[in-house]
Amino acid sequence: MMTRQLGYVVRLARKNMWRHRLRTLLTIAGIAVAIVSFGLLRTVVDSWYAGAELSSSGRLITRSEASLSFSLPVTHGERIRRLPGVEGVTWANWFGGIYIDEKHFFPQFAVDAASYFKLYPEFRLPPEQLAAFLRDRRGAIVGRKTAAKNGWKIGDQVPLKGTIYPGSWSFTIRGIYTGADDKVDESQFLLHWSYINEAIKAVLPSMADRVGVFVVNIQQPGQAAAMSAGIDSLFRNSLAETRTETQKAFQLGFIAMVDTILVAIQTVAYVVILIIMAVMANTMAMAARERMREYATLKALGFSDRFVAALILGESLSIALAGGLLGIALSFPLAEGFFRATRDLFLVFEITPSTIAQQLISALLIGAVAALAPAWNSRRIAIVDGLRAVT
Repeated sequence: MMTRQLGYVVRLARKNMWRHRLRTLLTIAGIAVAIVSFGLLRTVVDSWYAGAELSSSGRLITRSEASLSFSLPVTHGERIRRLPGVEGVTWANWFGGIYIDEKHFFPQFAVDAASYFKLYPEFRLPPEQLAAFLRDRRGAIVGRKTAAKNGWKIGDQVPLKGTIYPGSWSFTIRGIYTGADDKVDESQFLLHWSYINEAIKAVLPSMADRVGVFVVNIQQPGQAAAMSAGIDSLFRNSLAETRTETQKAFQLGFIAMVDTILVAIQTVAYVVILIIMAVMANTMAMAARERMREYATLKALGFSDRFVAALILGESLSIALAGGLLGIALSFPLAEGFFRATRDLFLVFEITPSTIAQQLISALLIGAVAALAPAWNSRRIAIVDGLRAVT
């Protein structure tokens, strides 16, 4: 008996769903737009955290305890290297030059050329290009994305106007690196720290022999906390105390600077769902009012209040599920197009299974909540009142 009634509910709900085709299609389209918007906004938030999630677990970052705006003596590197469990040490400093104007931004780091690429094996560079970079102190290594964006090739001169390091600088591209996979940052512009350091000694000697961060490779990633504490204890109570953390924690610190924006994006994602939920509720209320006489007739024929409520719920869920599945299907090509248009902002922009599950749950929730009031009202209305309502 229950199986037969369920079959009736499914068939009637499907037919009722298409009785007003234009209204149903517009509702499905609205739900699809909401689900796509929800998925893209959730993916934007996930993508901000993607770089941190992909960080090496065996790589530590040591910076000034005060803040990143304070530098550290380069001599700290040798003391860190002598610690047991340390596999390798390199360092880098933000250069911050301007190419043409501020709109042509790309990340620039002055690095220790001899050791930097040993600690970043995910940066793939042909041996002959690395050798050319090591020979030319005015050479530069640039990521594939930045090279393609600016139309650069090996041998090109890149002029930069110094901000942190004043003056006009010119560098020759000696190599173009690619990532080991599509999740590696291919936008960096890498210079010789030794060249920058020697040039700045004559102008601003107080800035010489100092670096922004040390990158430390450790032998046992499971000992990251103990190694971090050991490094920081070396410089405790000195004039240049340090703070050491995993690469993931270091990158999450940058993300925390825009945490308010990410919260706002997540809020907008849920507000979109609430708005379409209200629209869907209005649609189902209109449909239920139009069919009140039909529902009363079903009751008169012996169908229960529960059957009528299930009929309304089935129609609402069918519309919401159709819109949700359409929205999920459209999310993938739209996400790919959005990623192509914003490749400078995100390392990766992929709709995760978790986001898809949230999209599907949101669609079903829209359908269930929209049917609550009409289903409840249908149970309360007597047969006589229902037959009179639309005569």
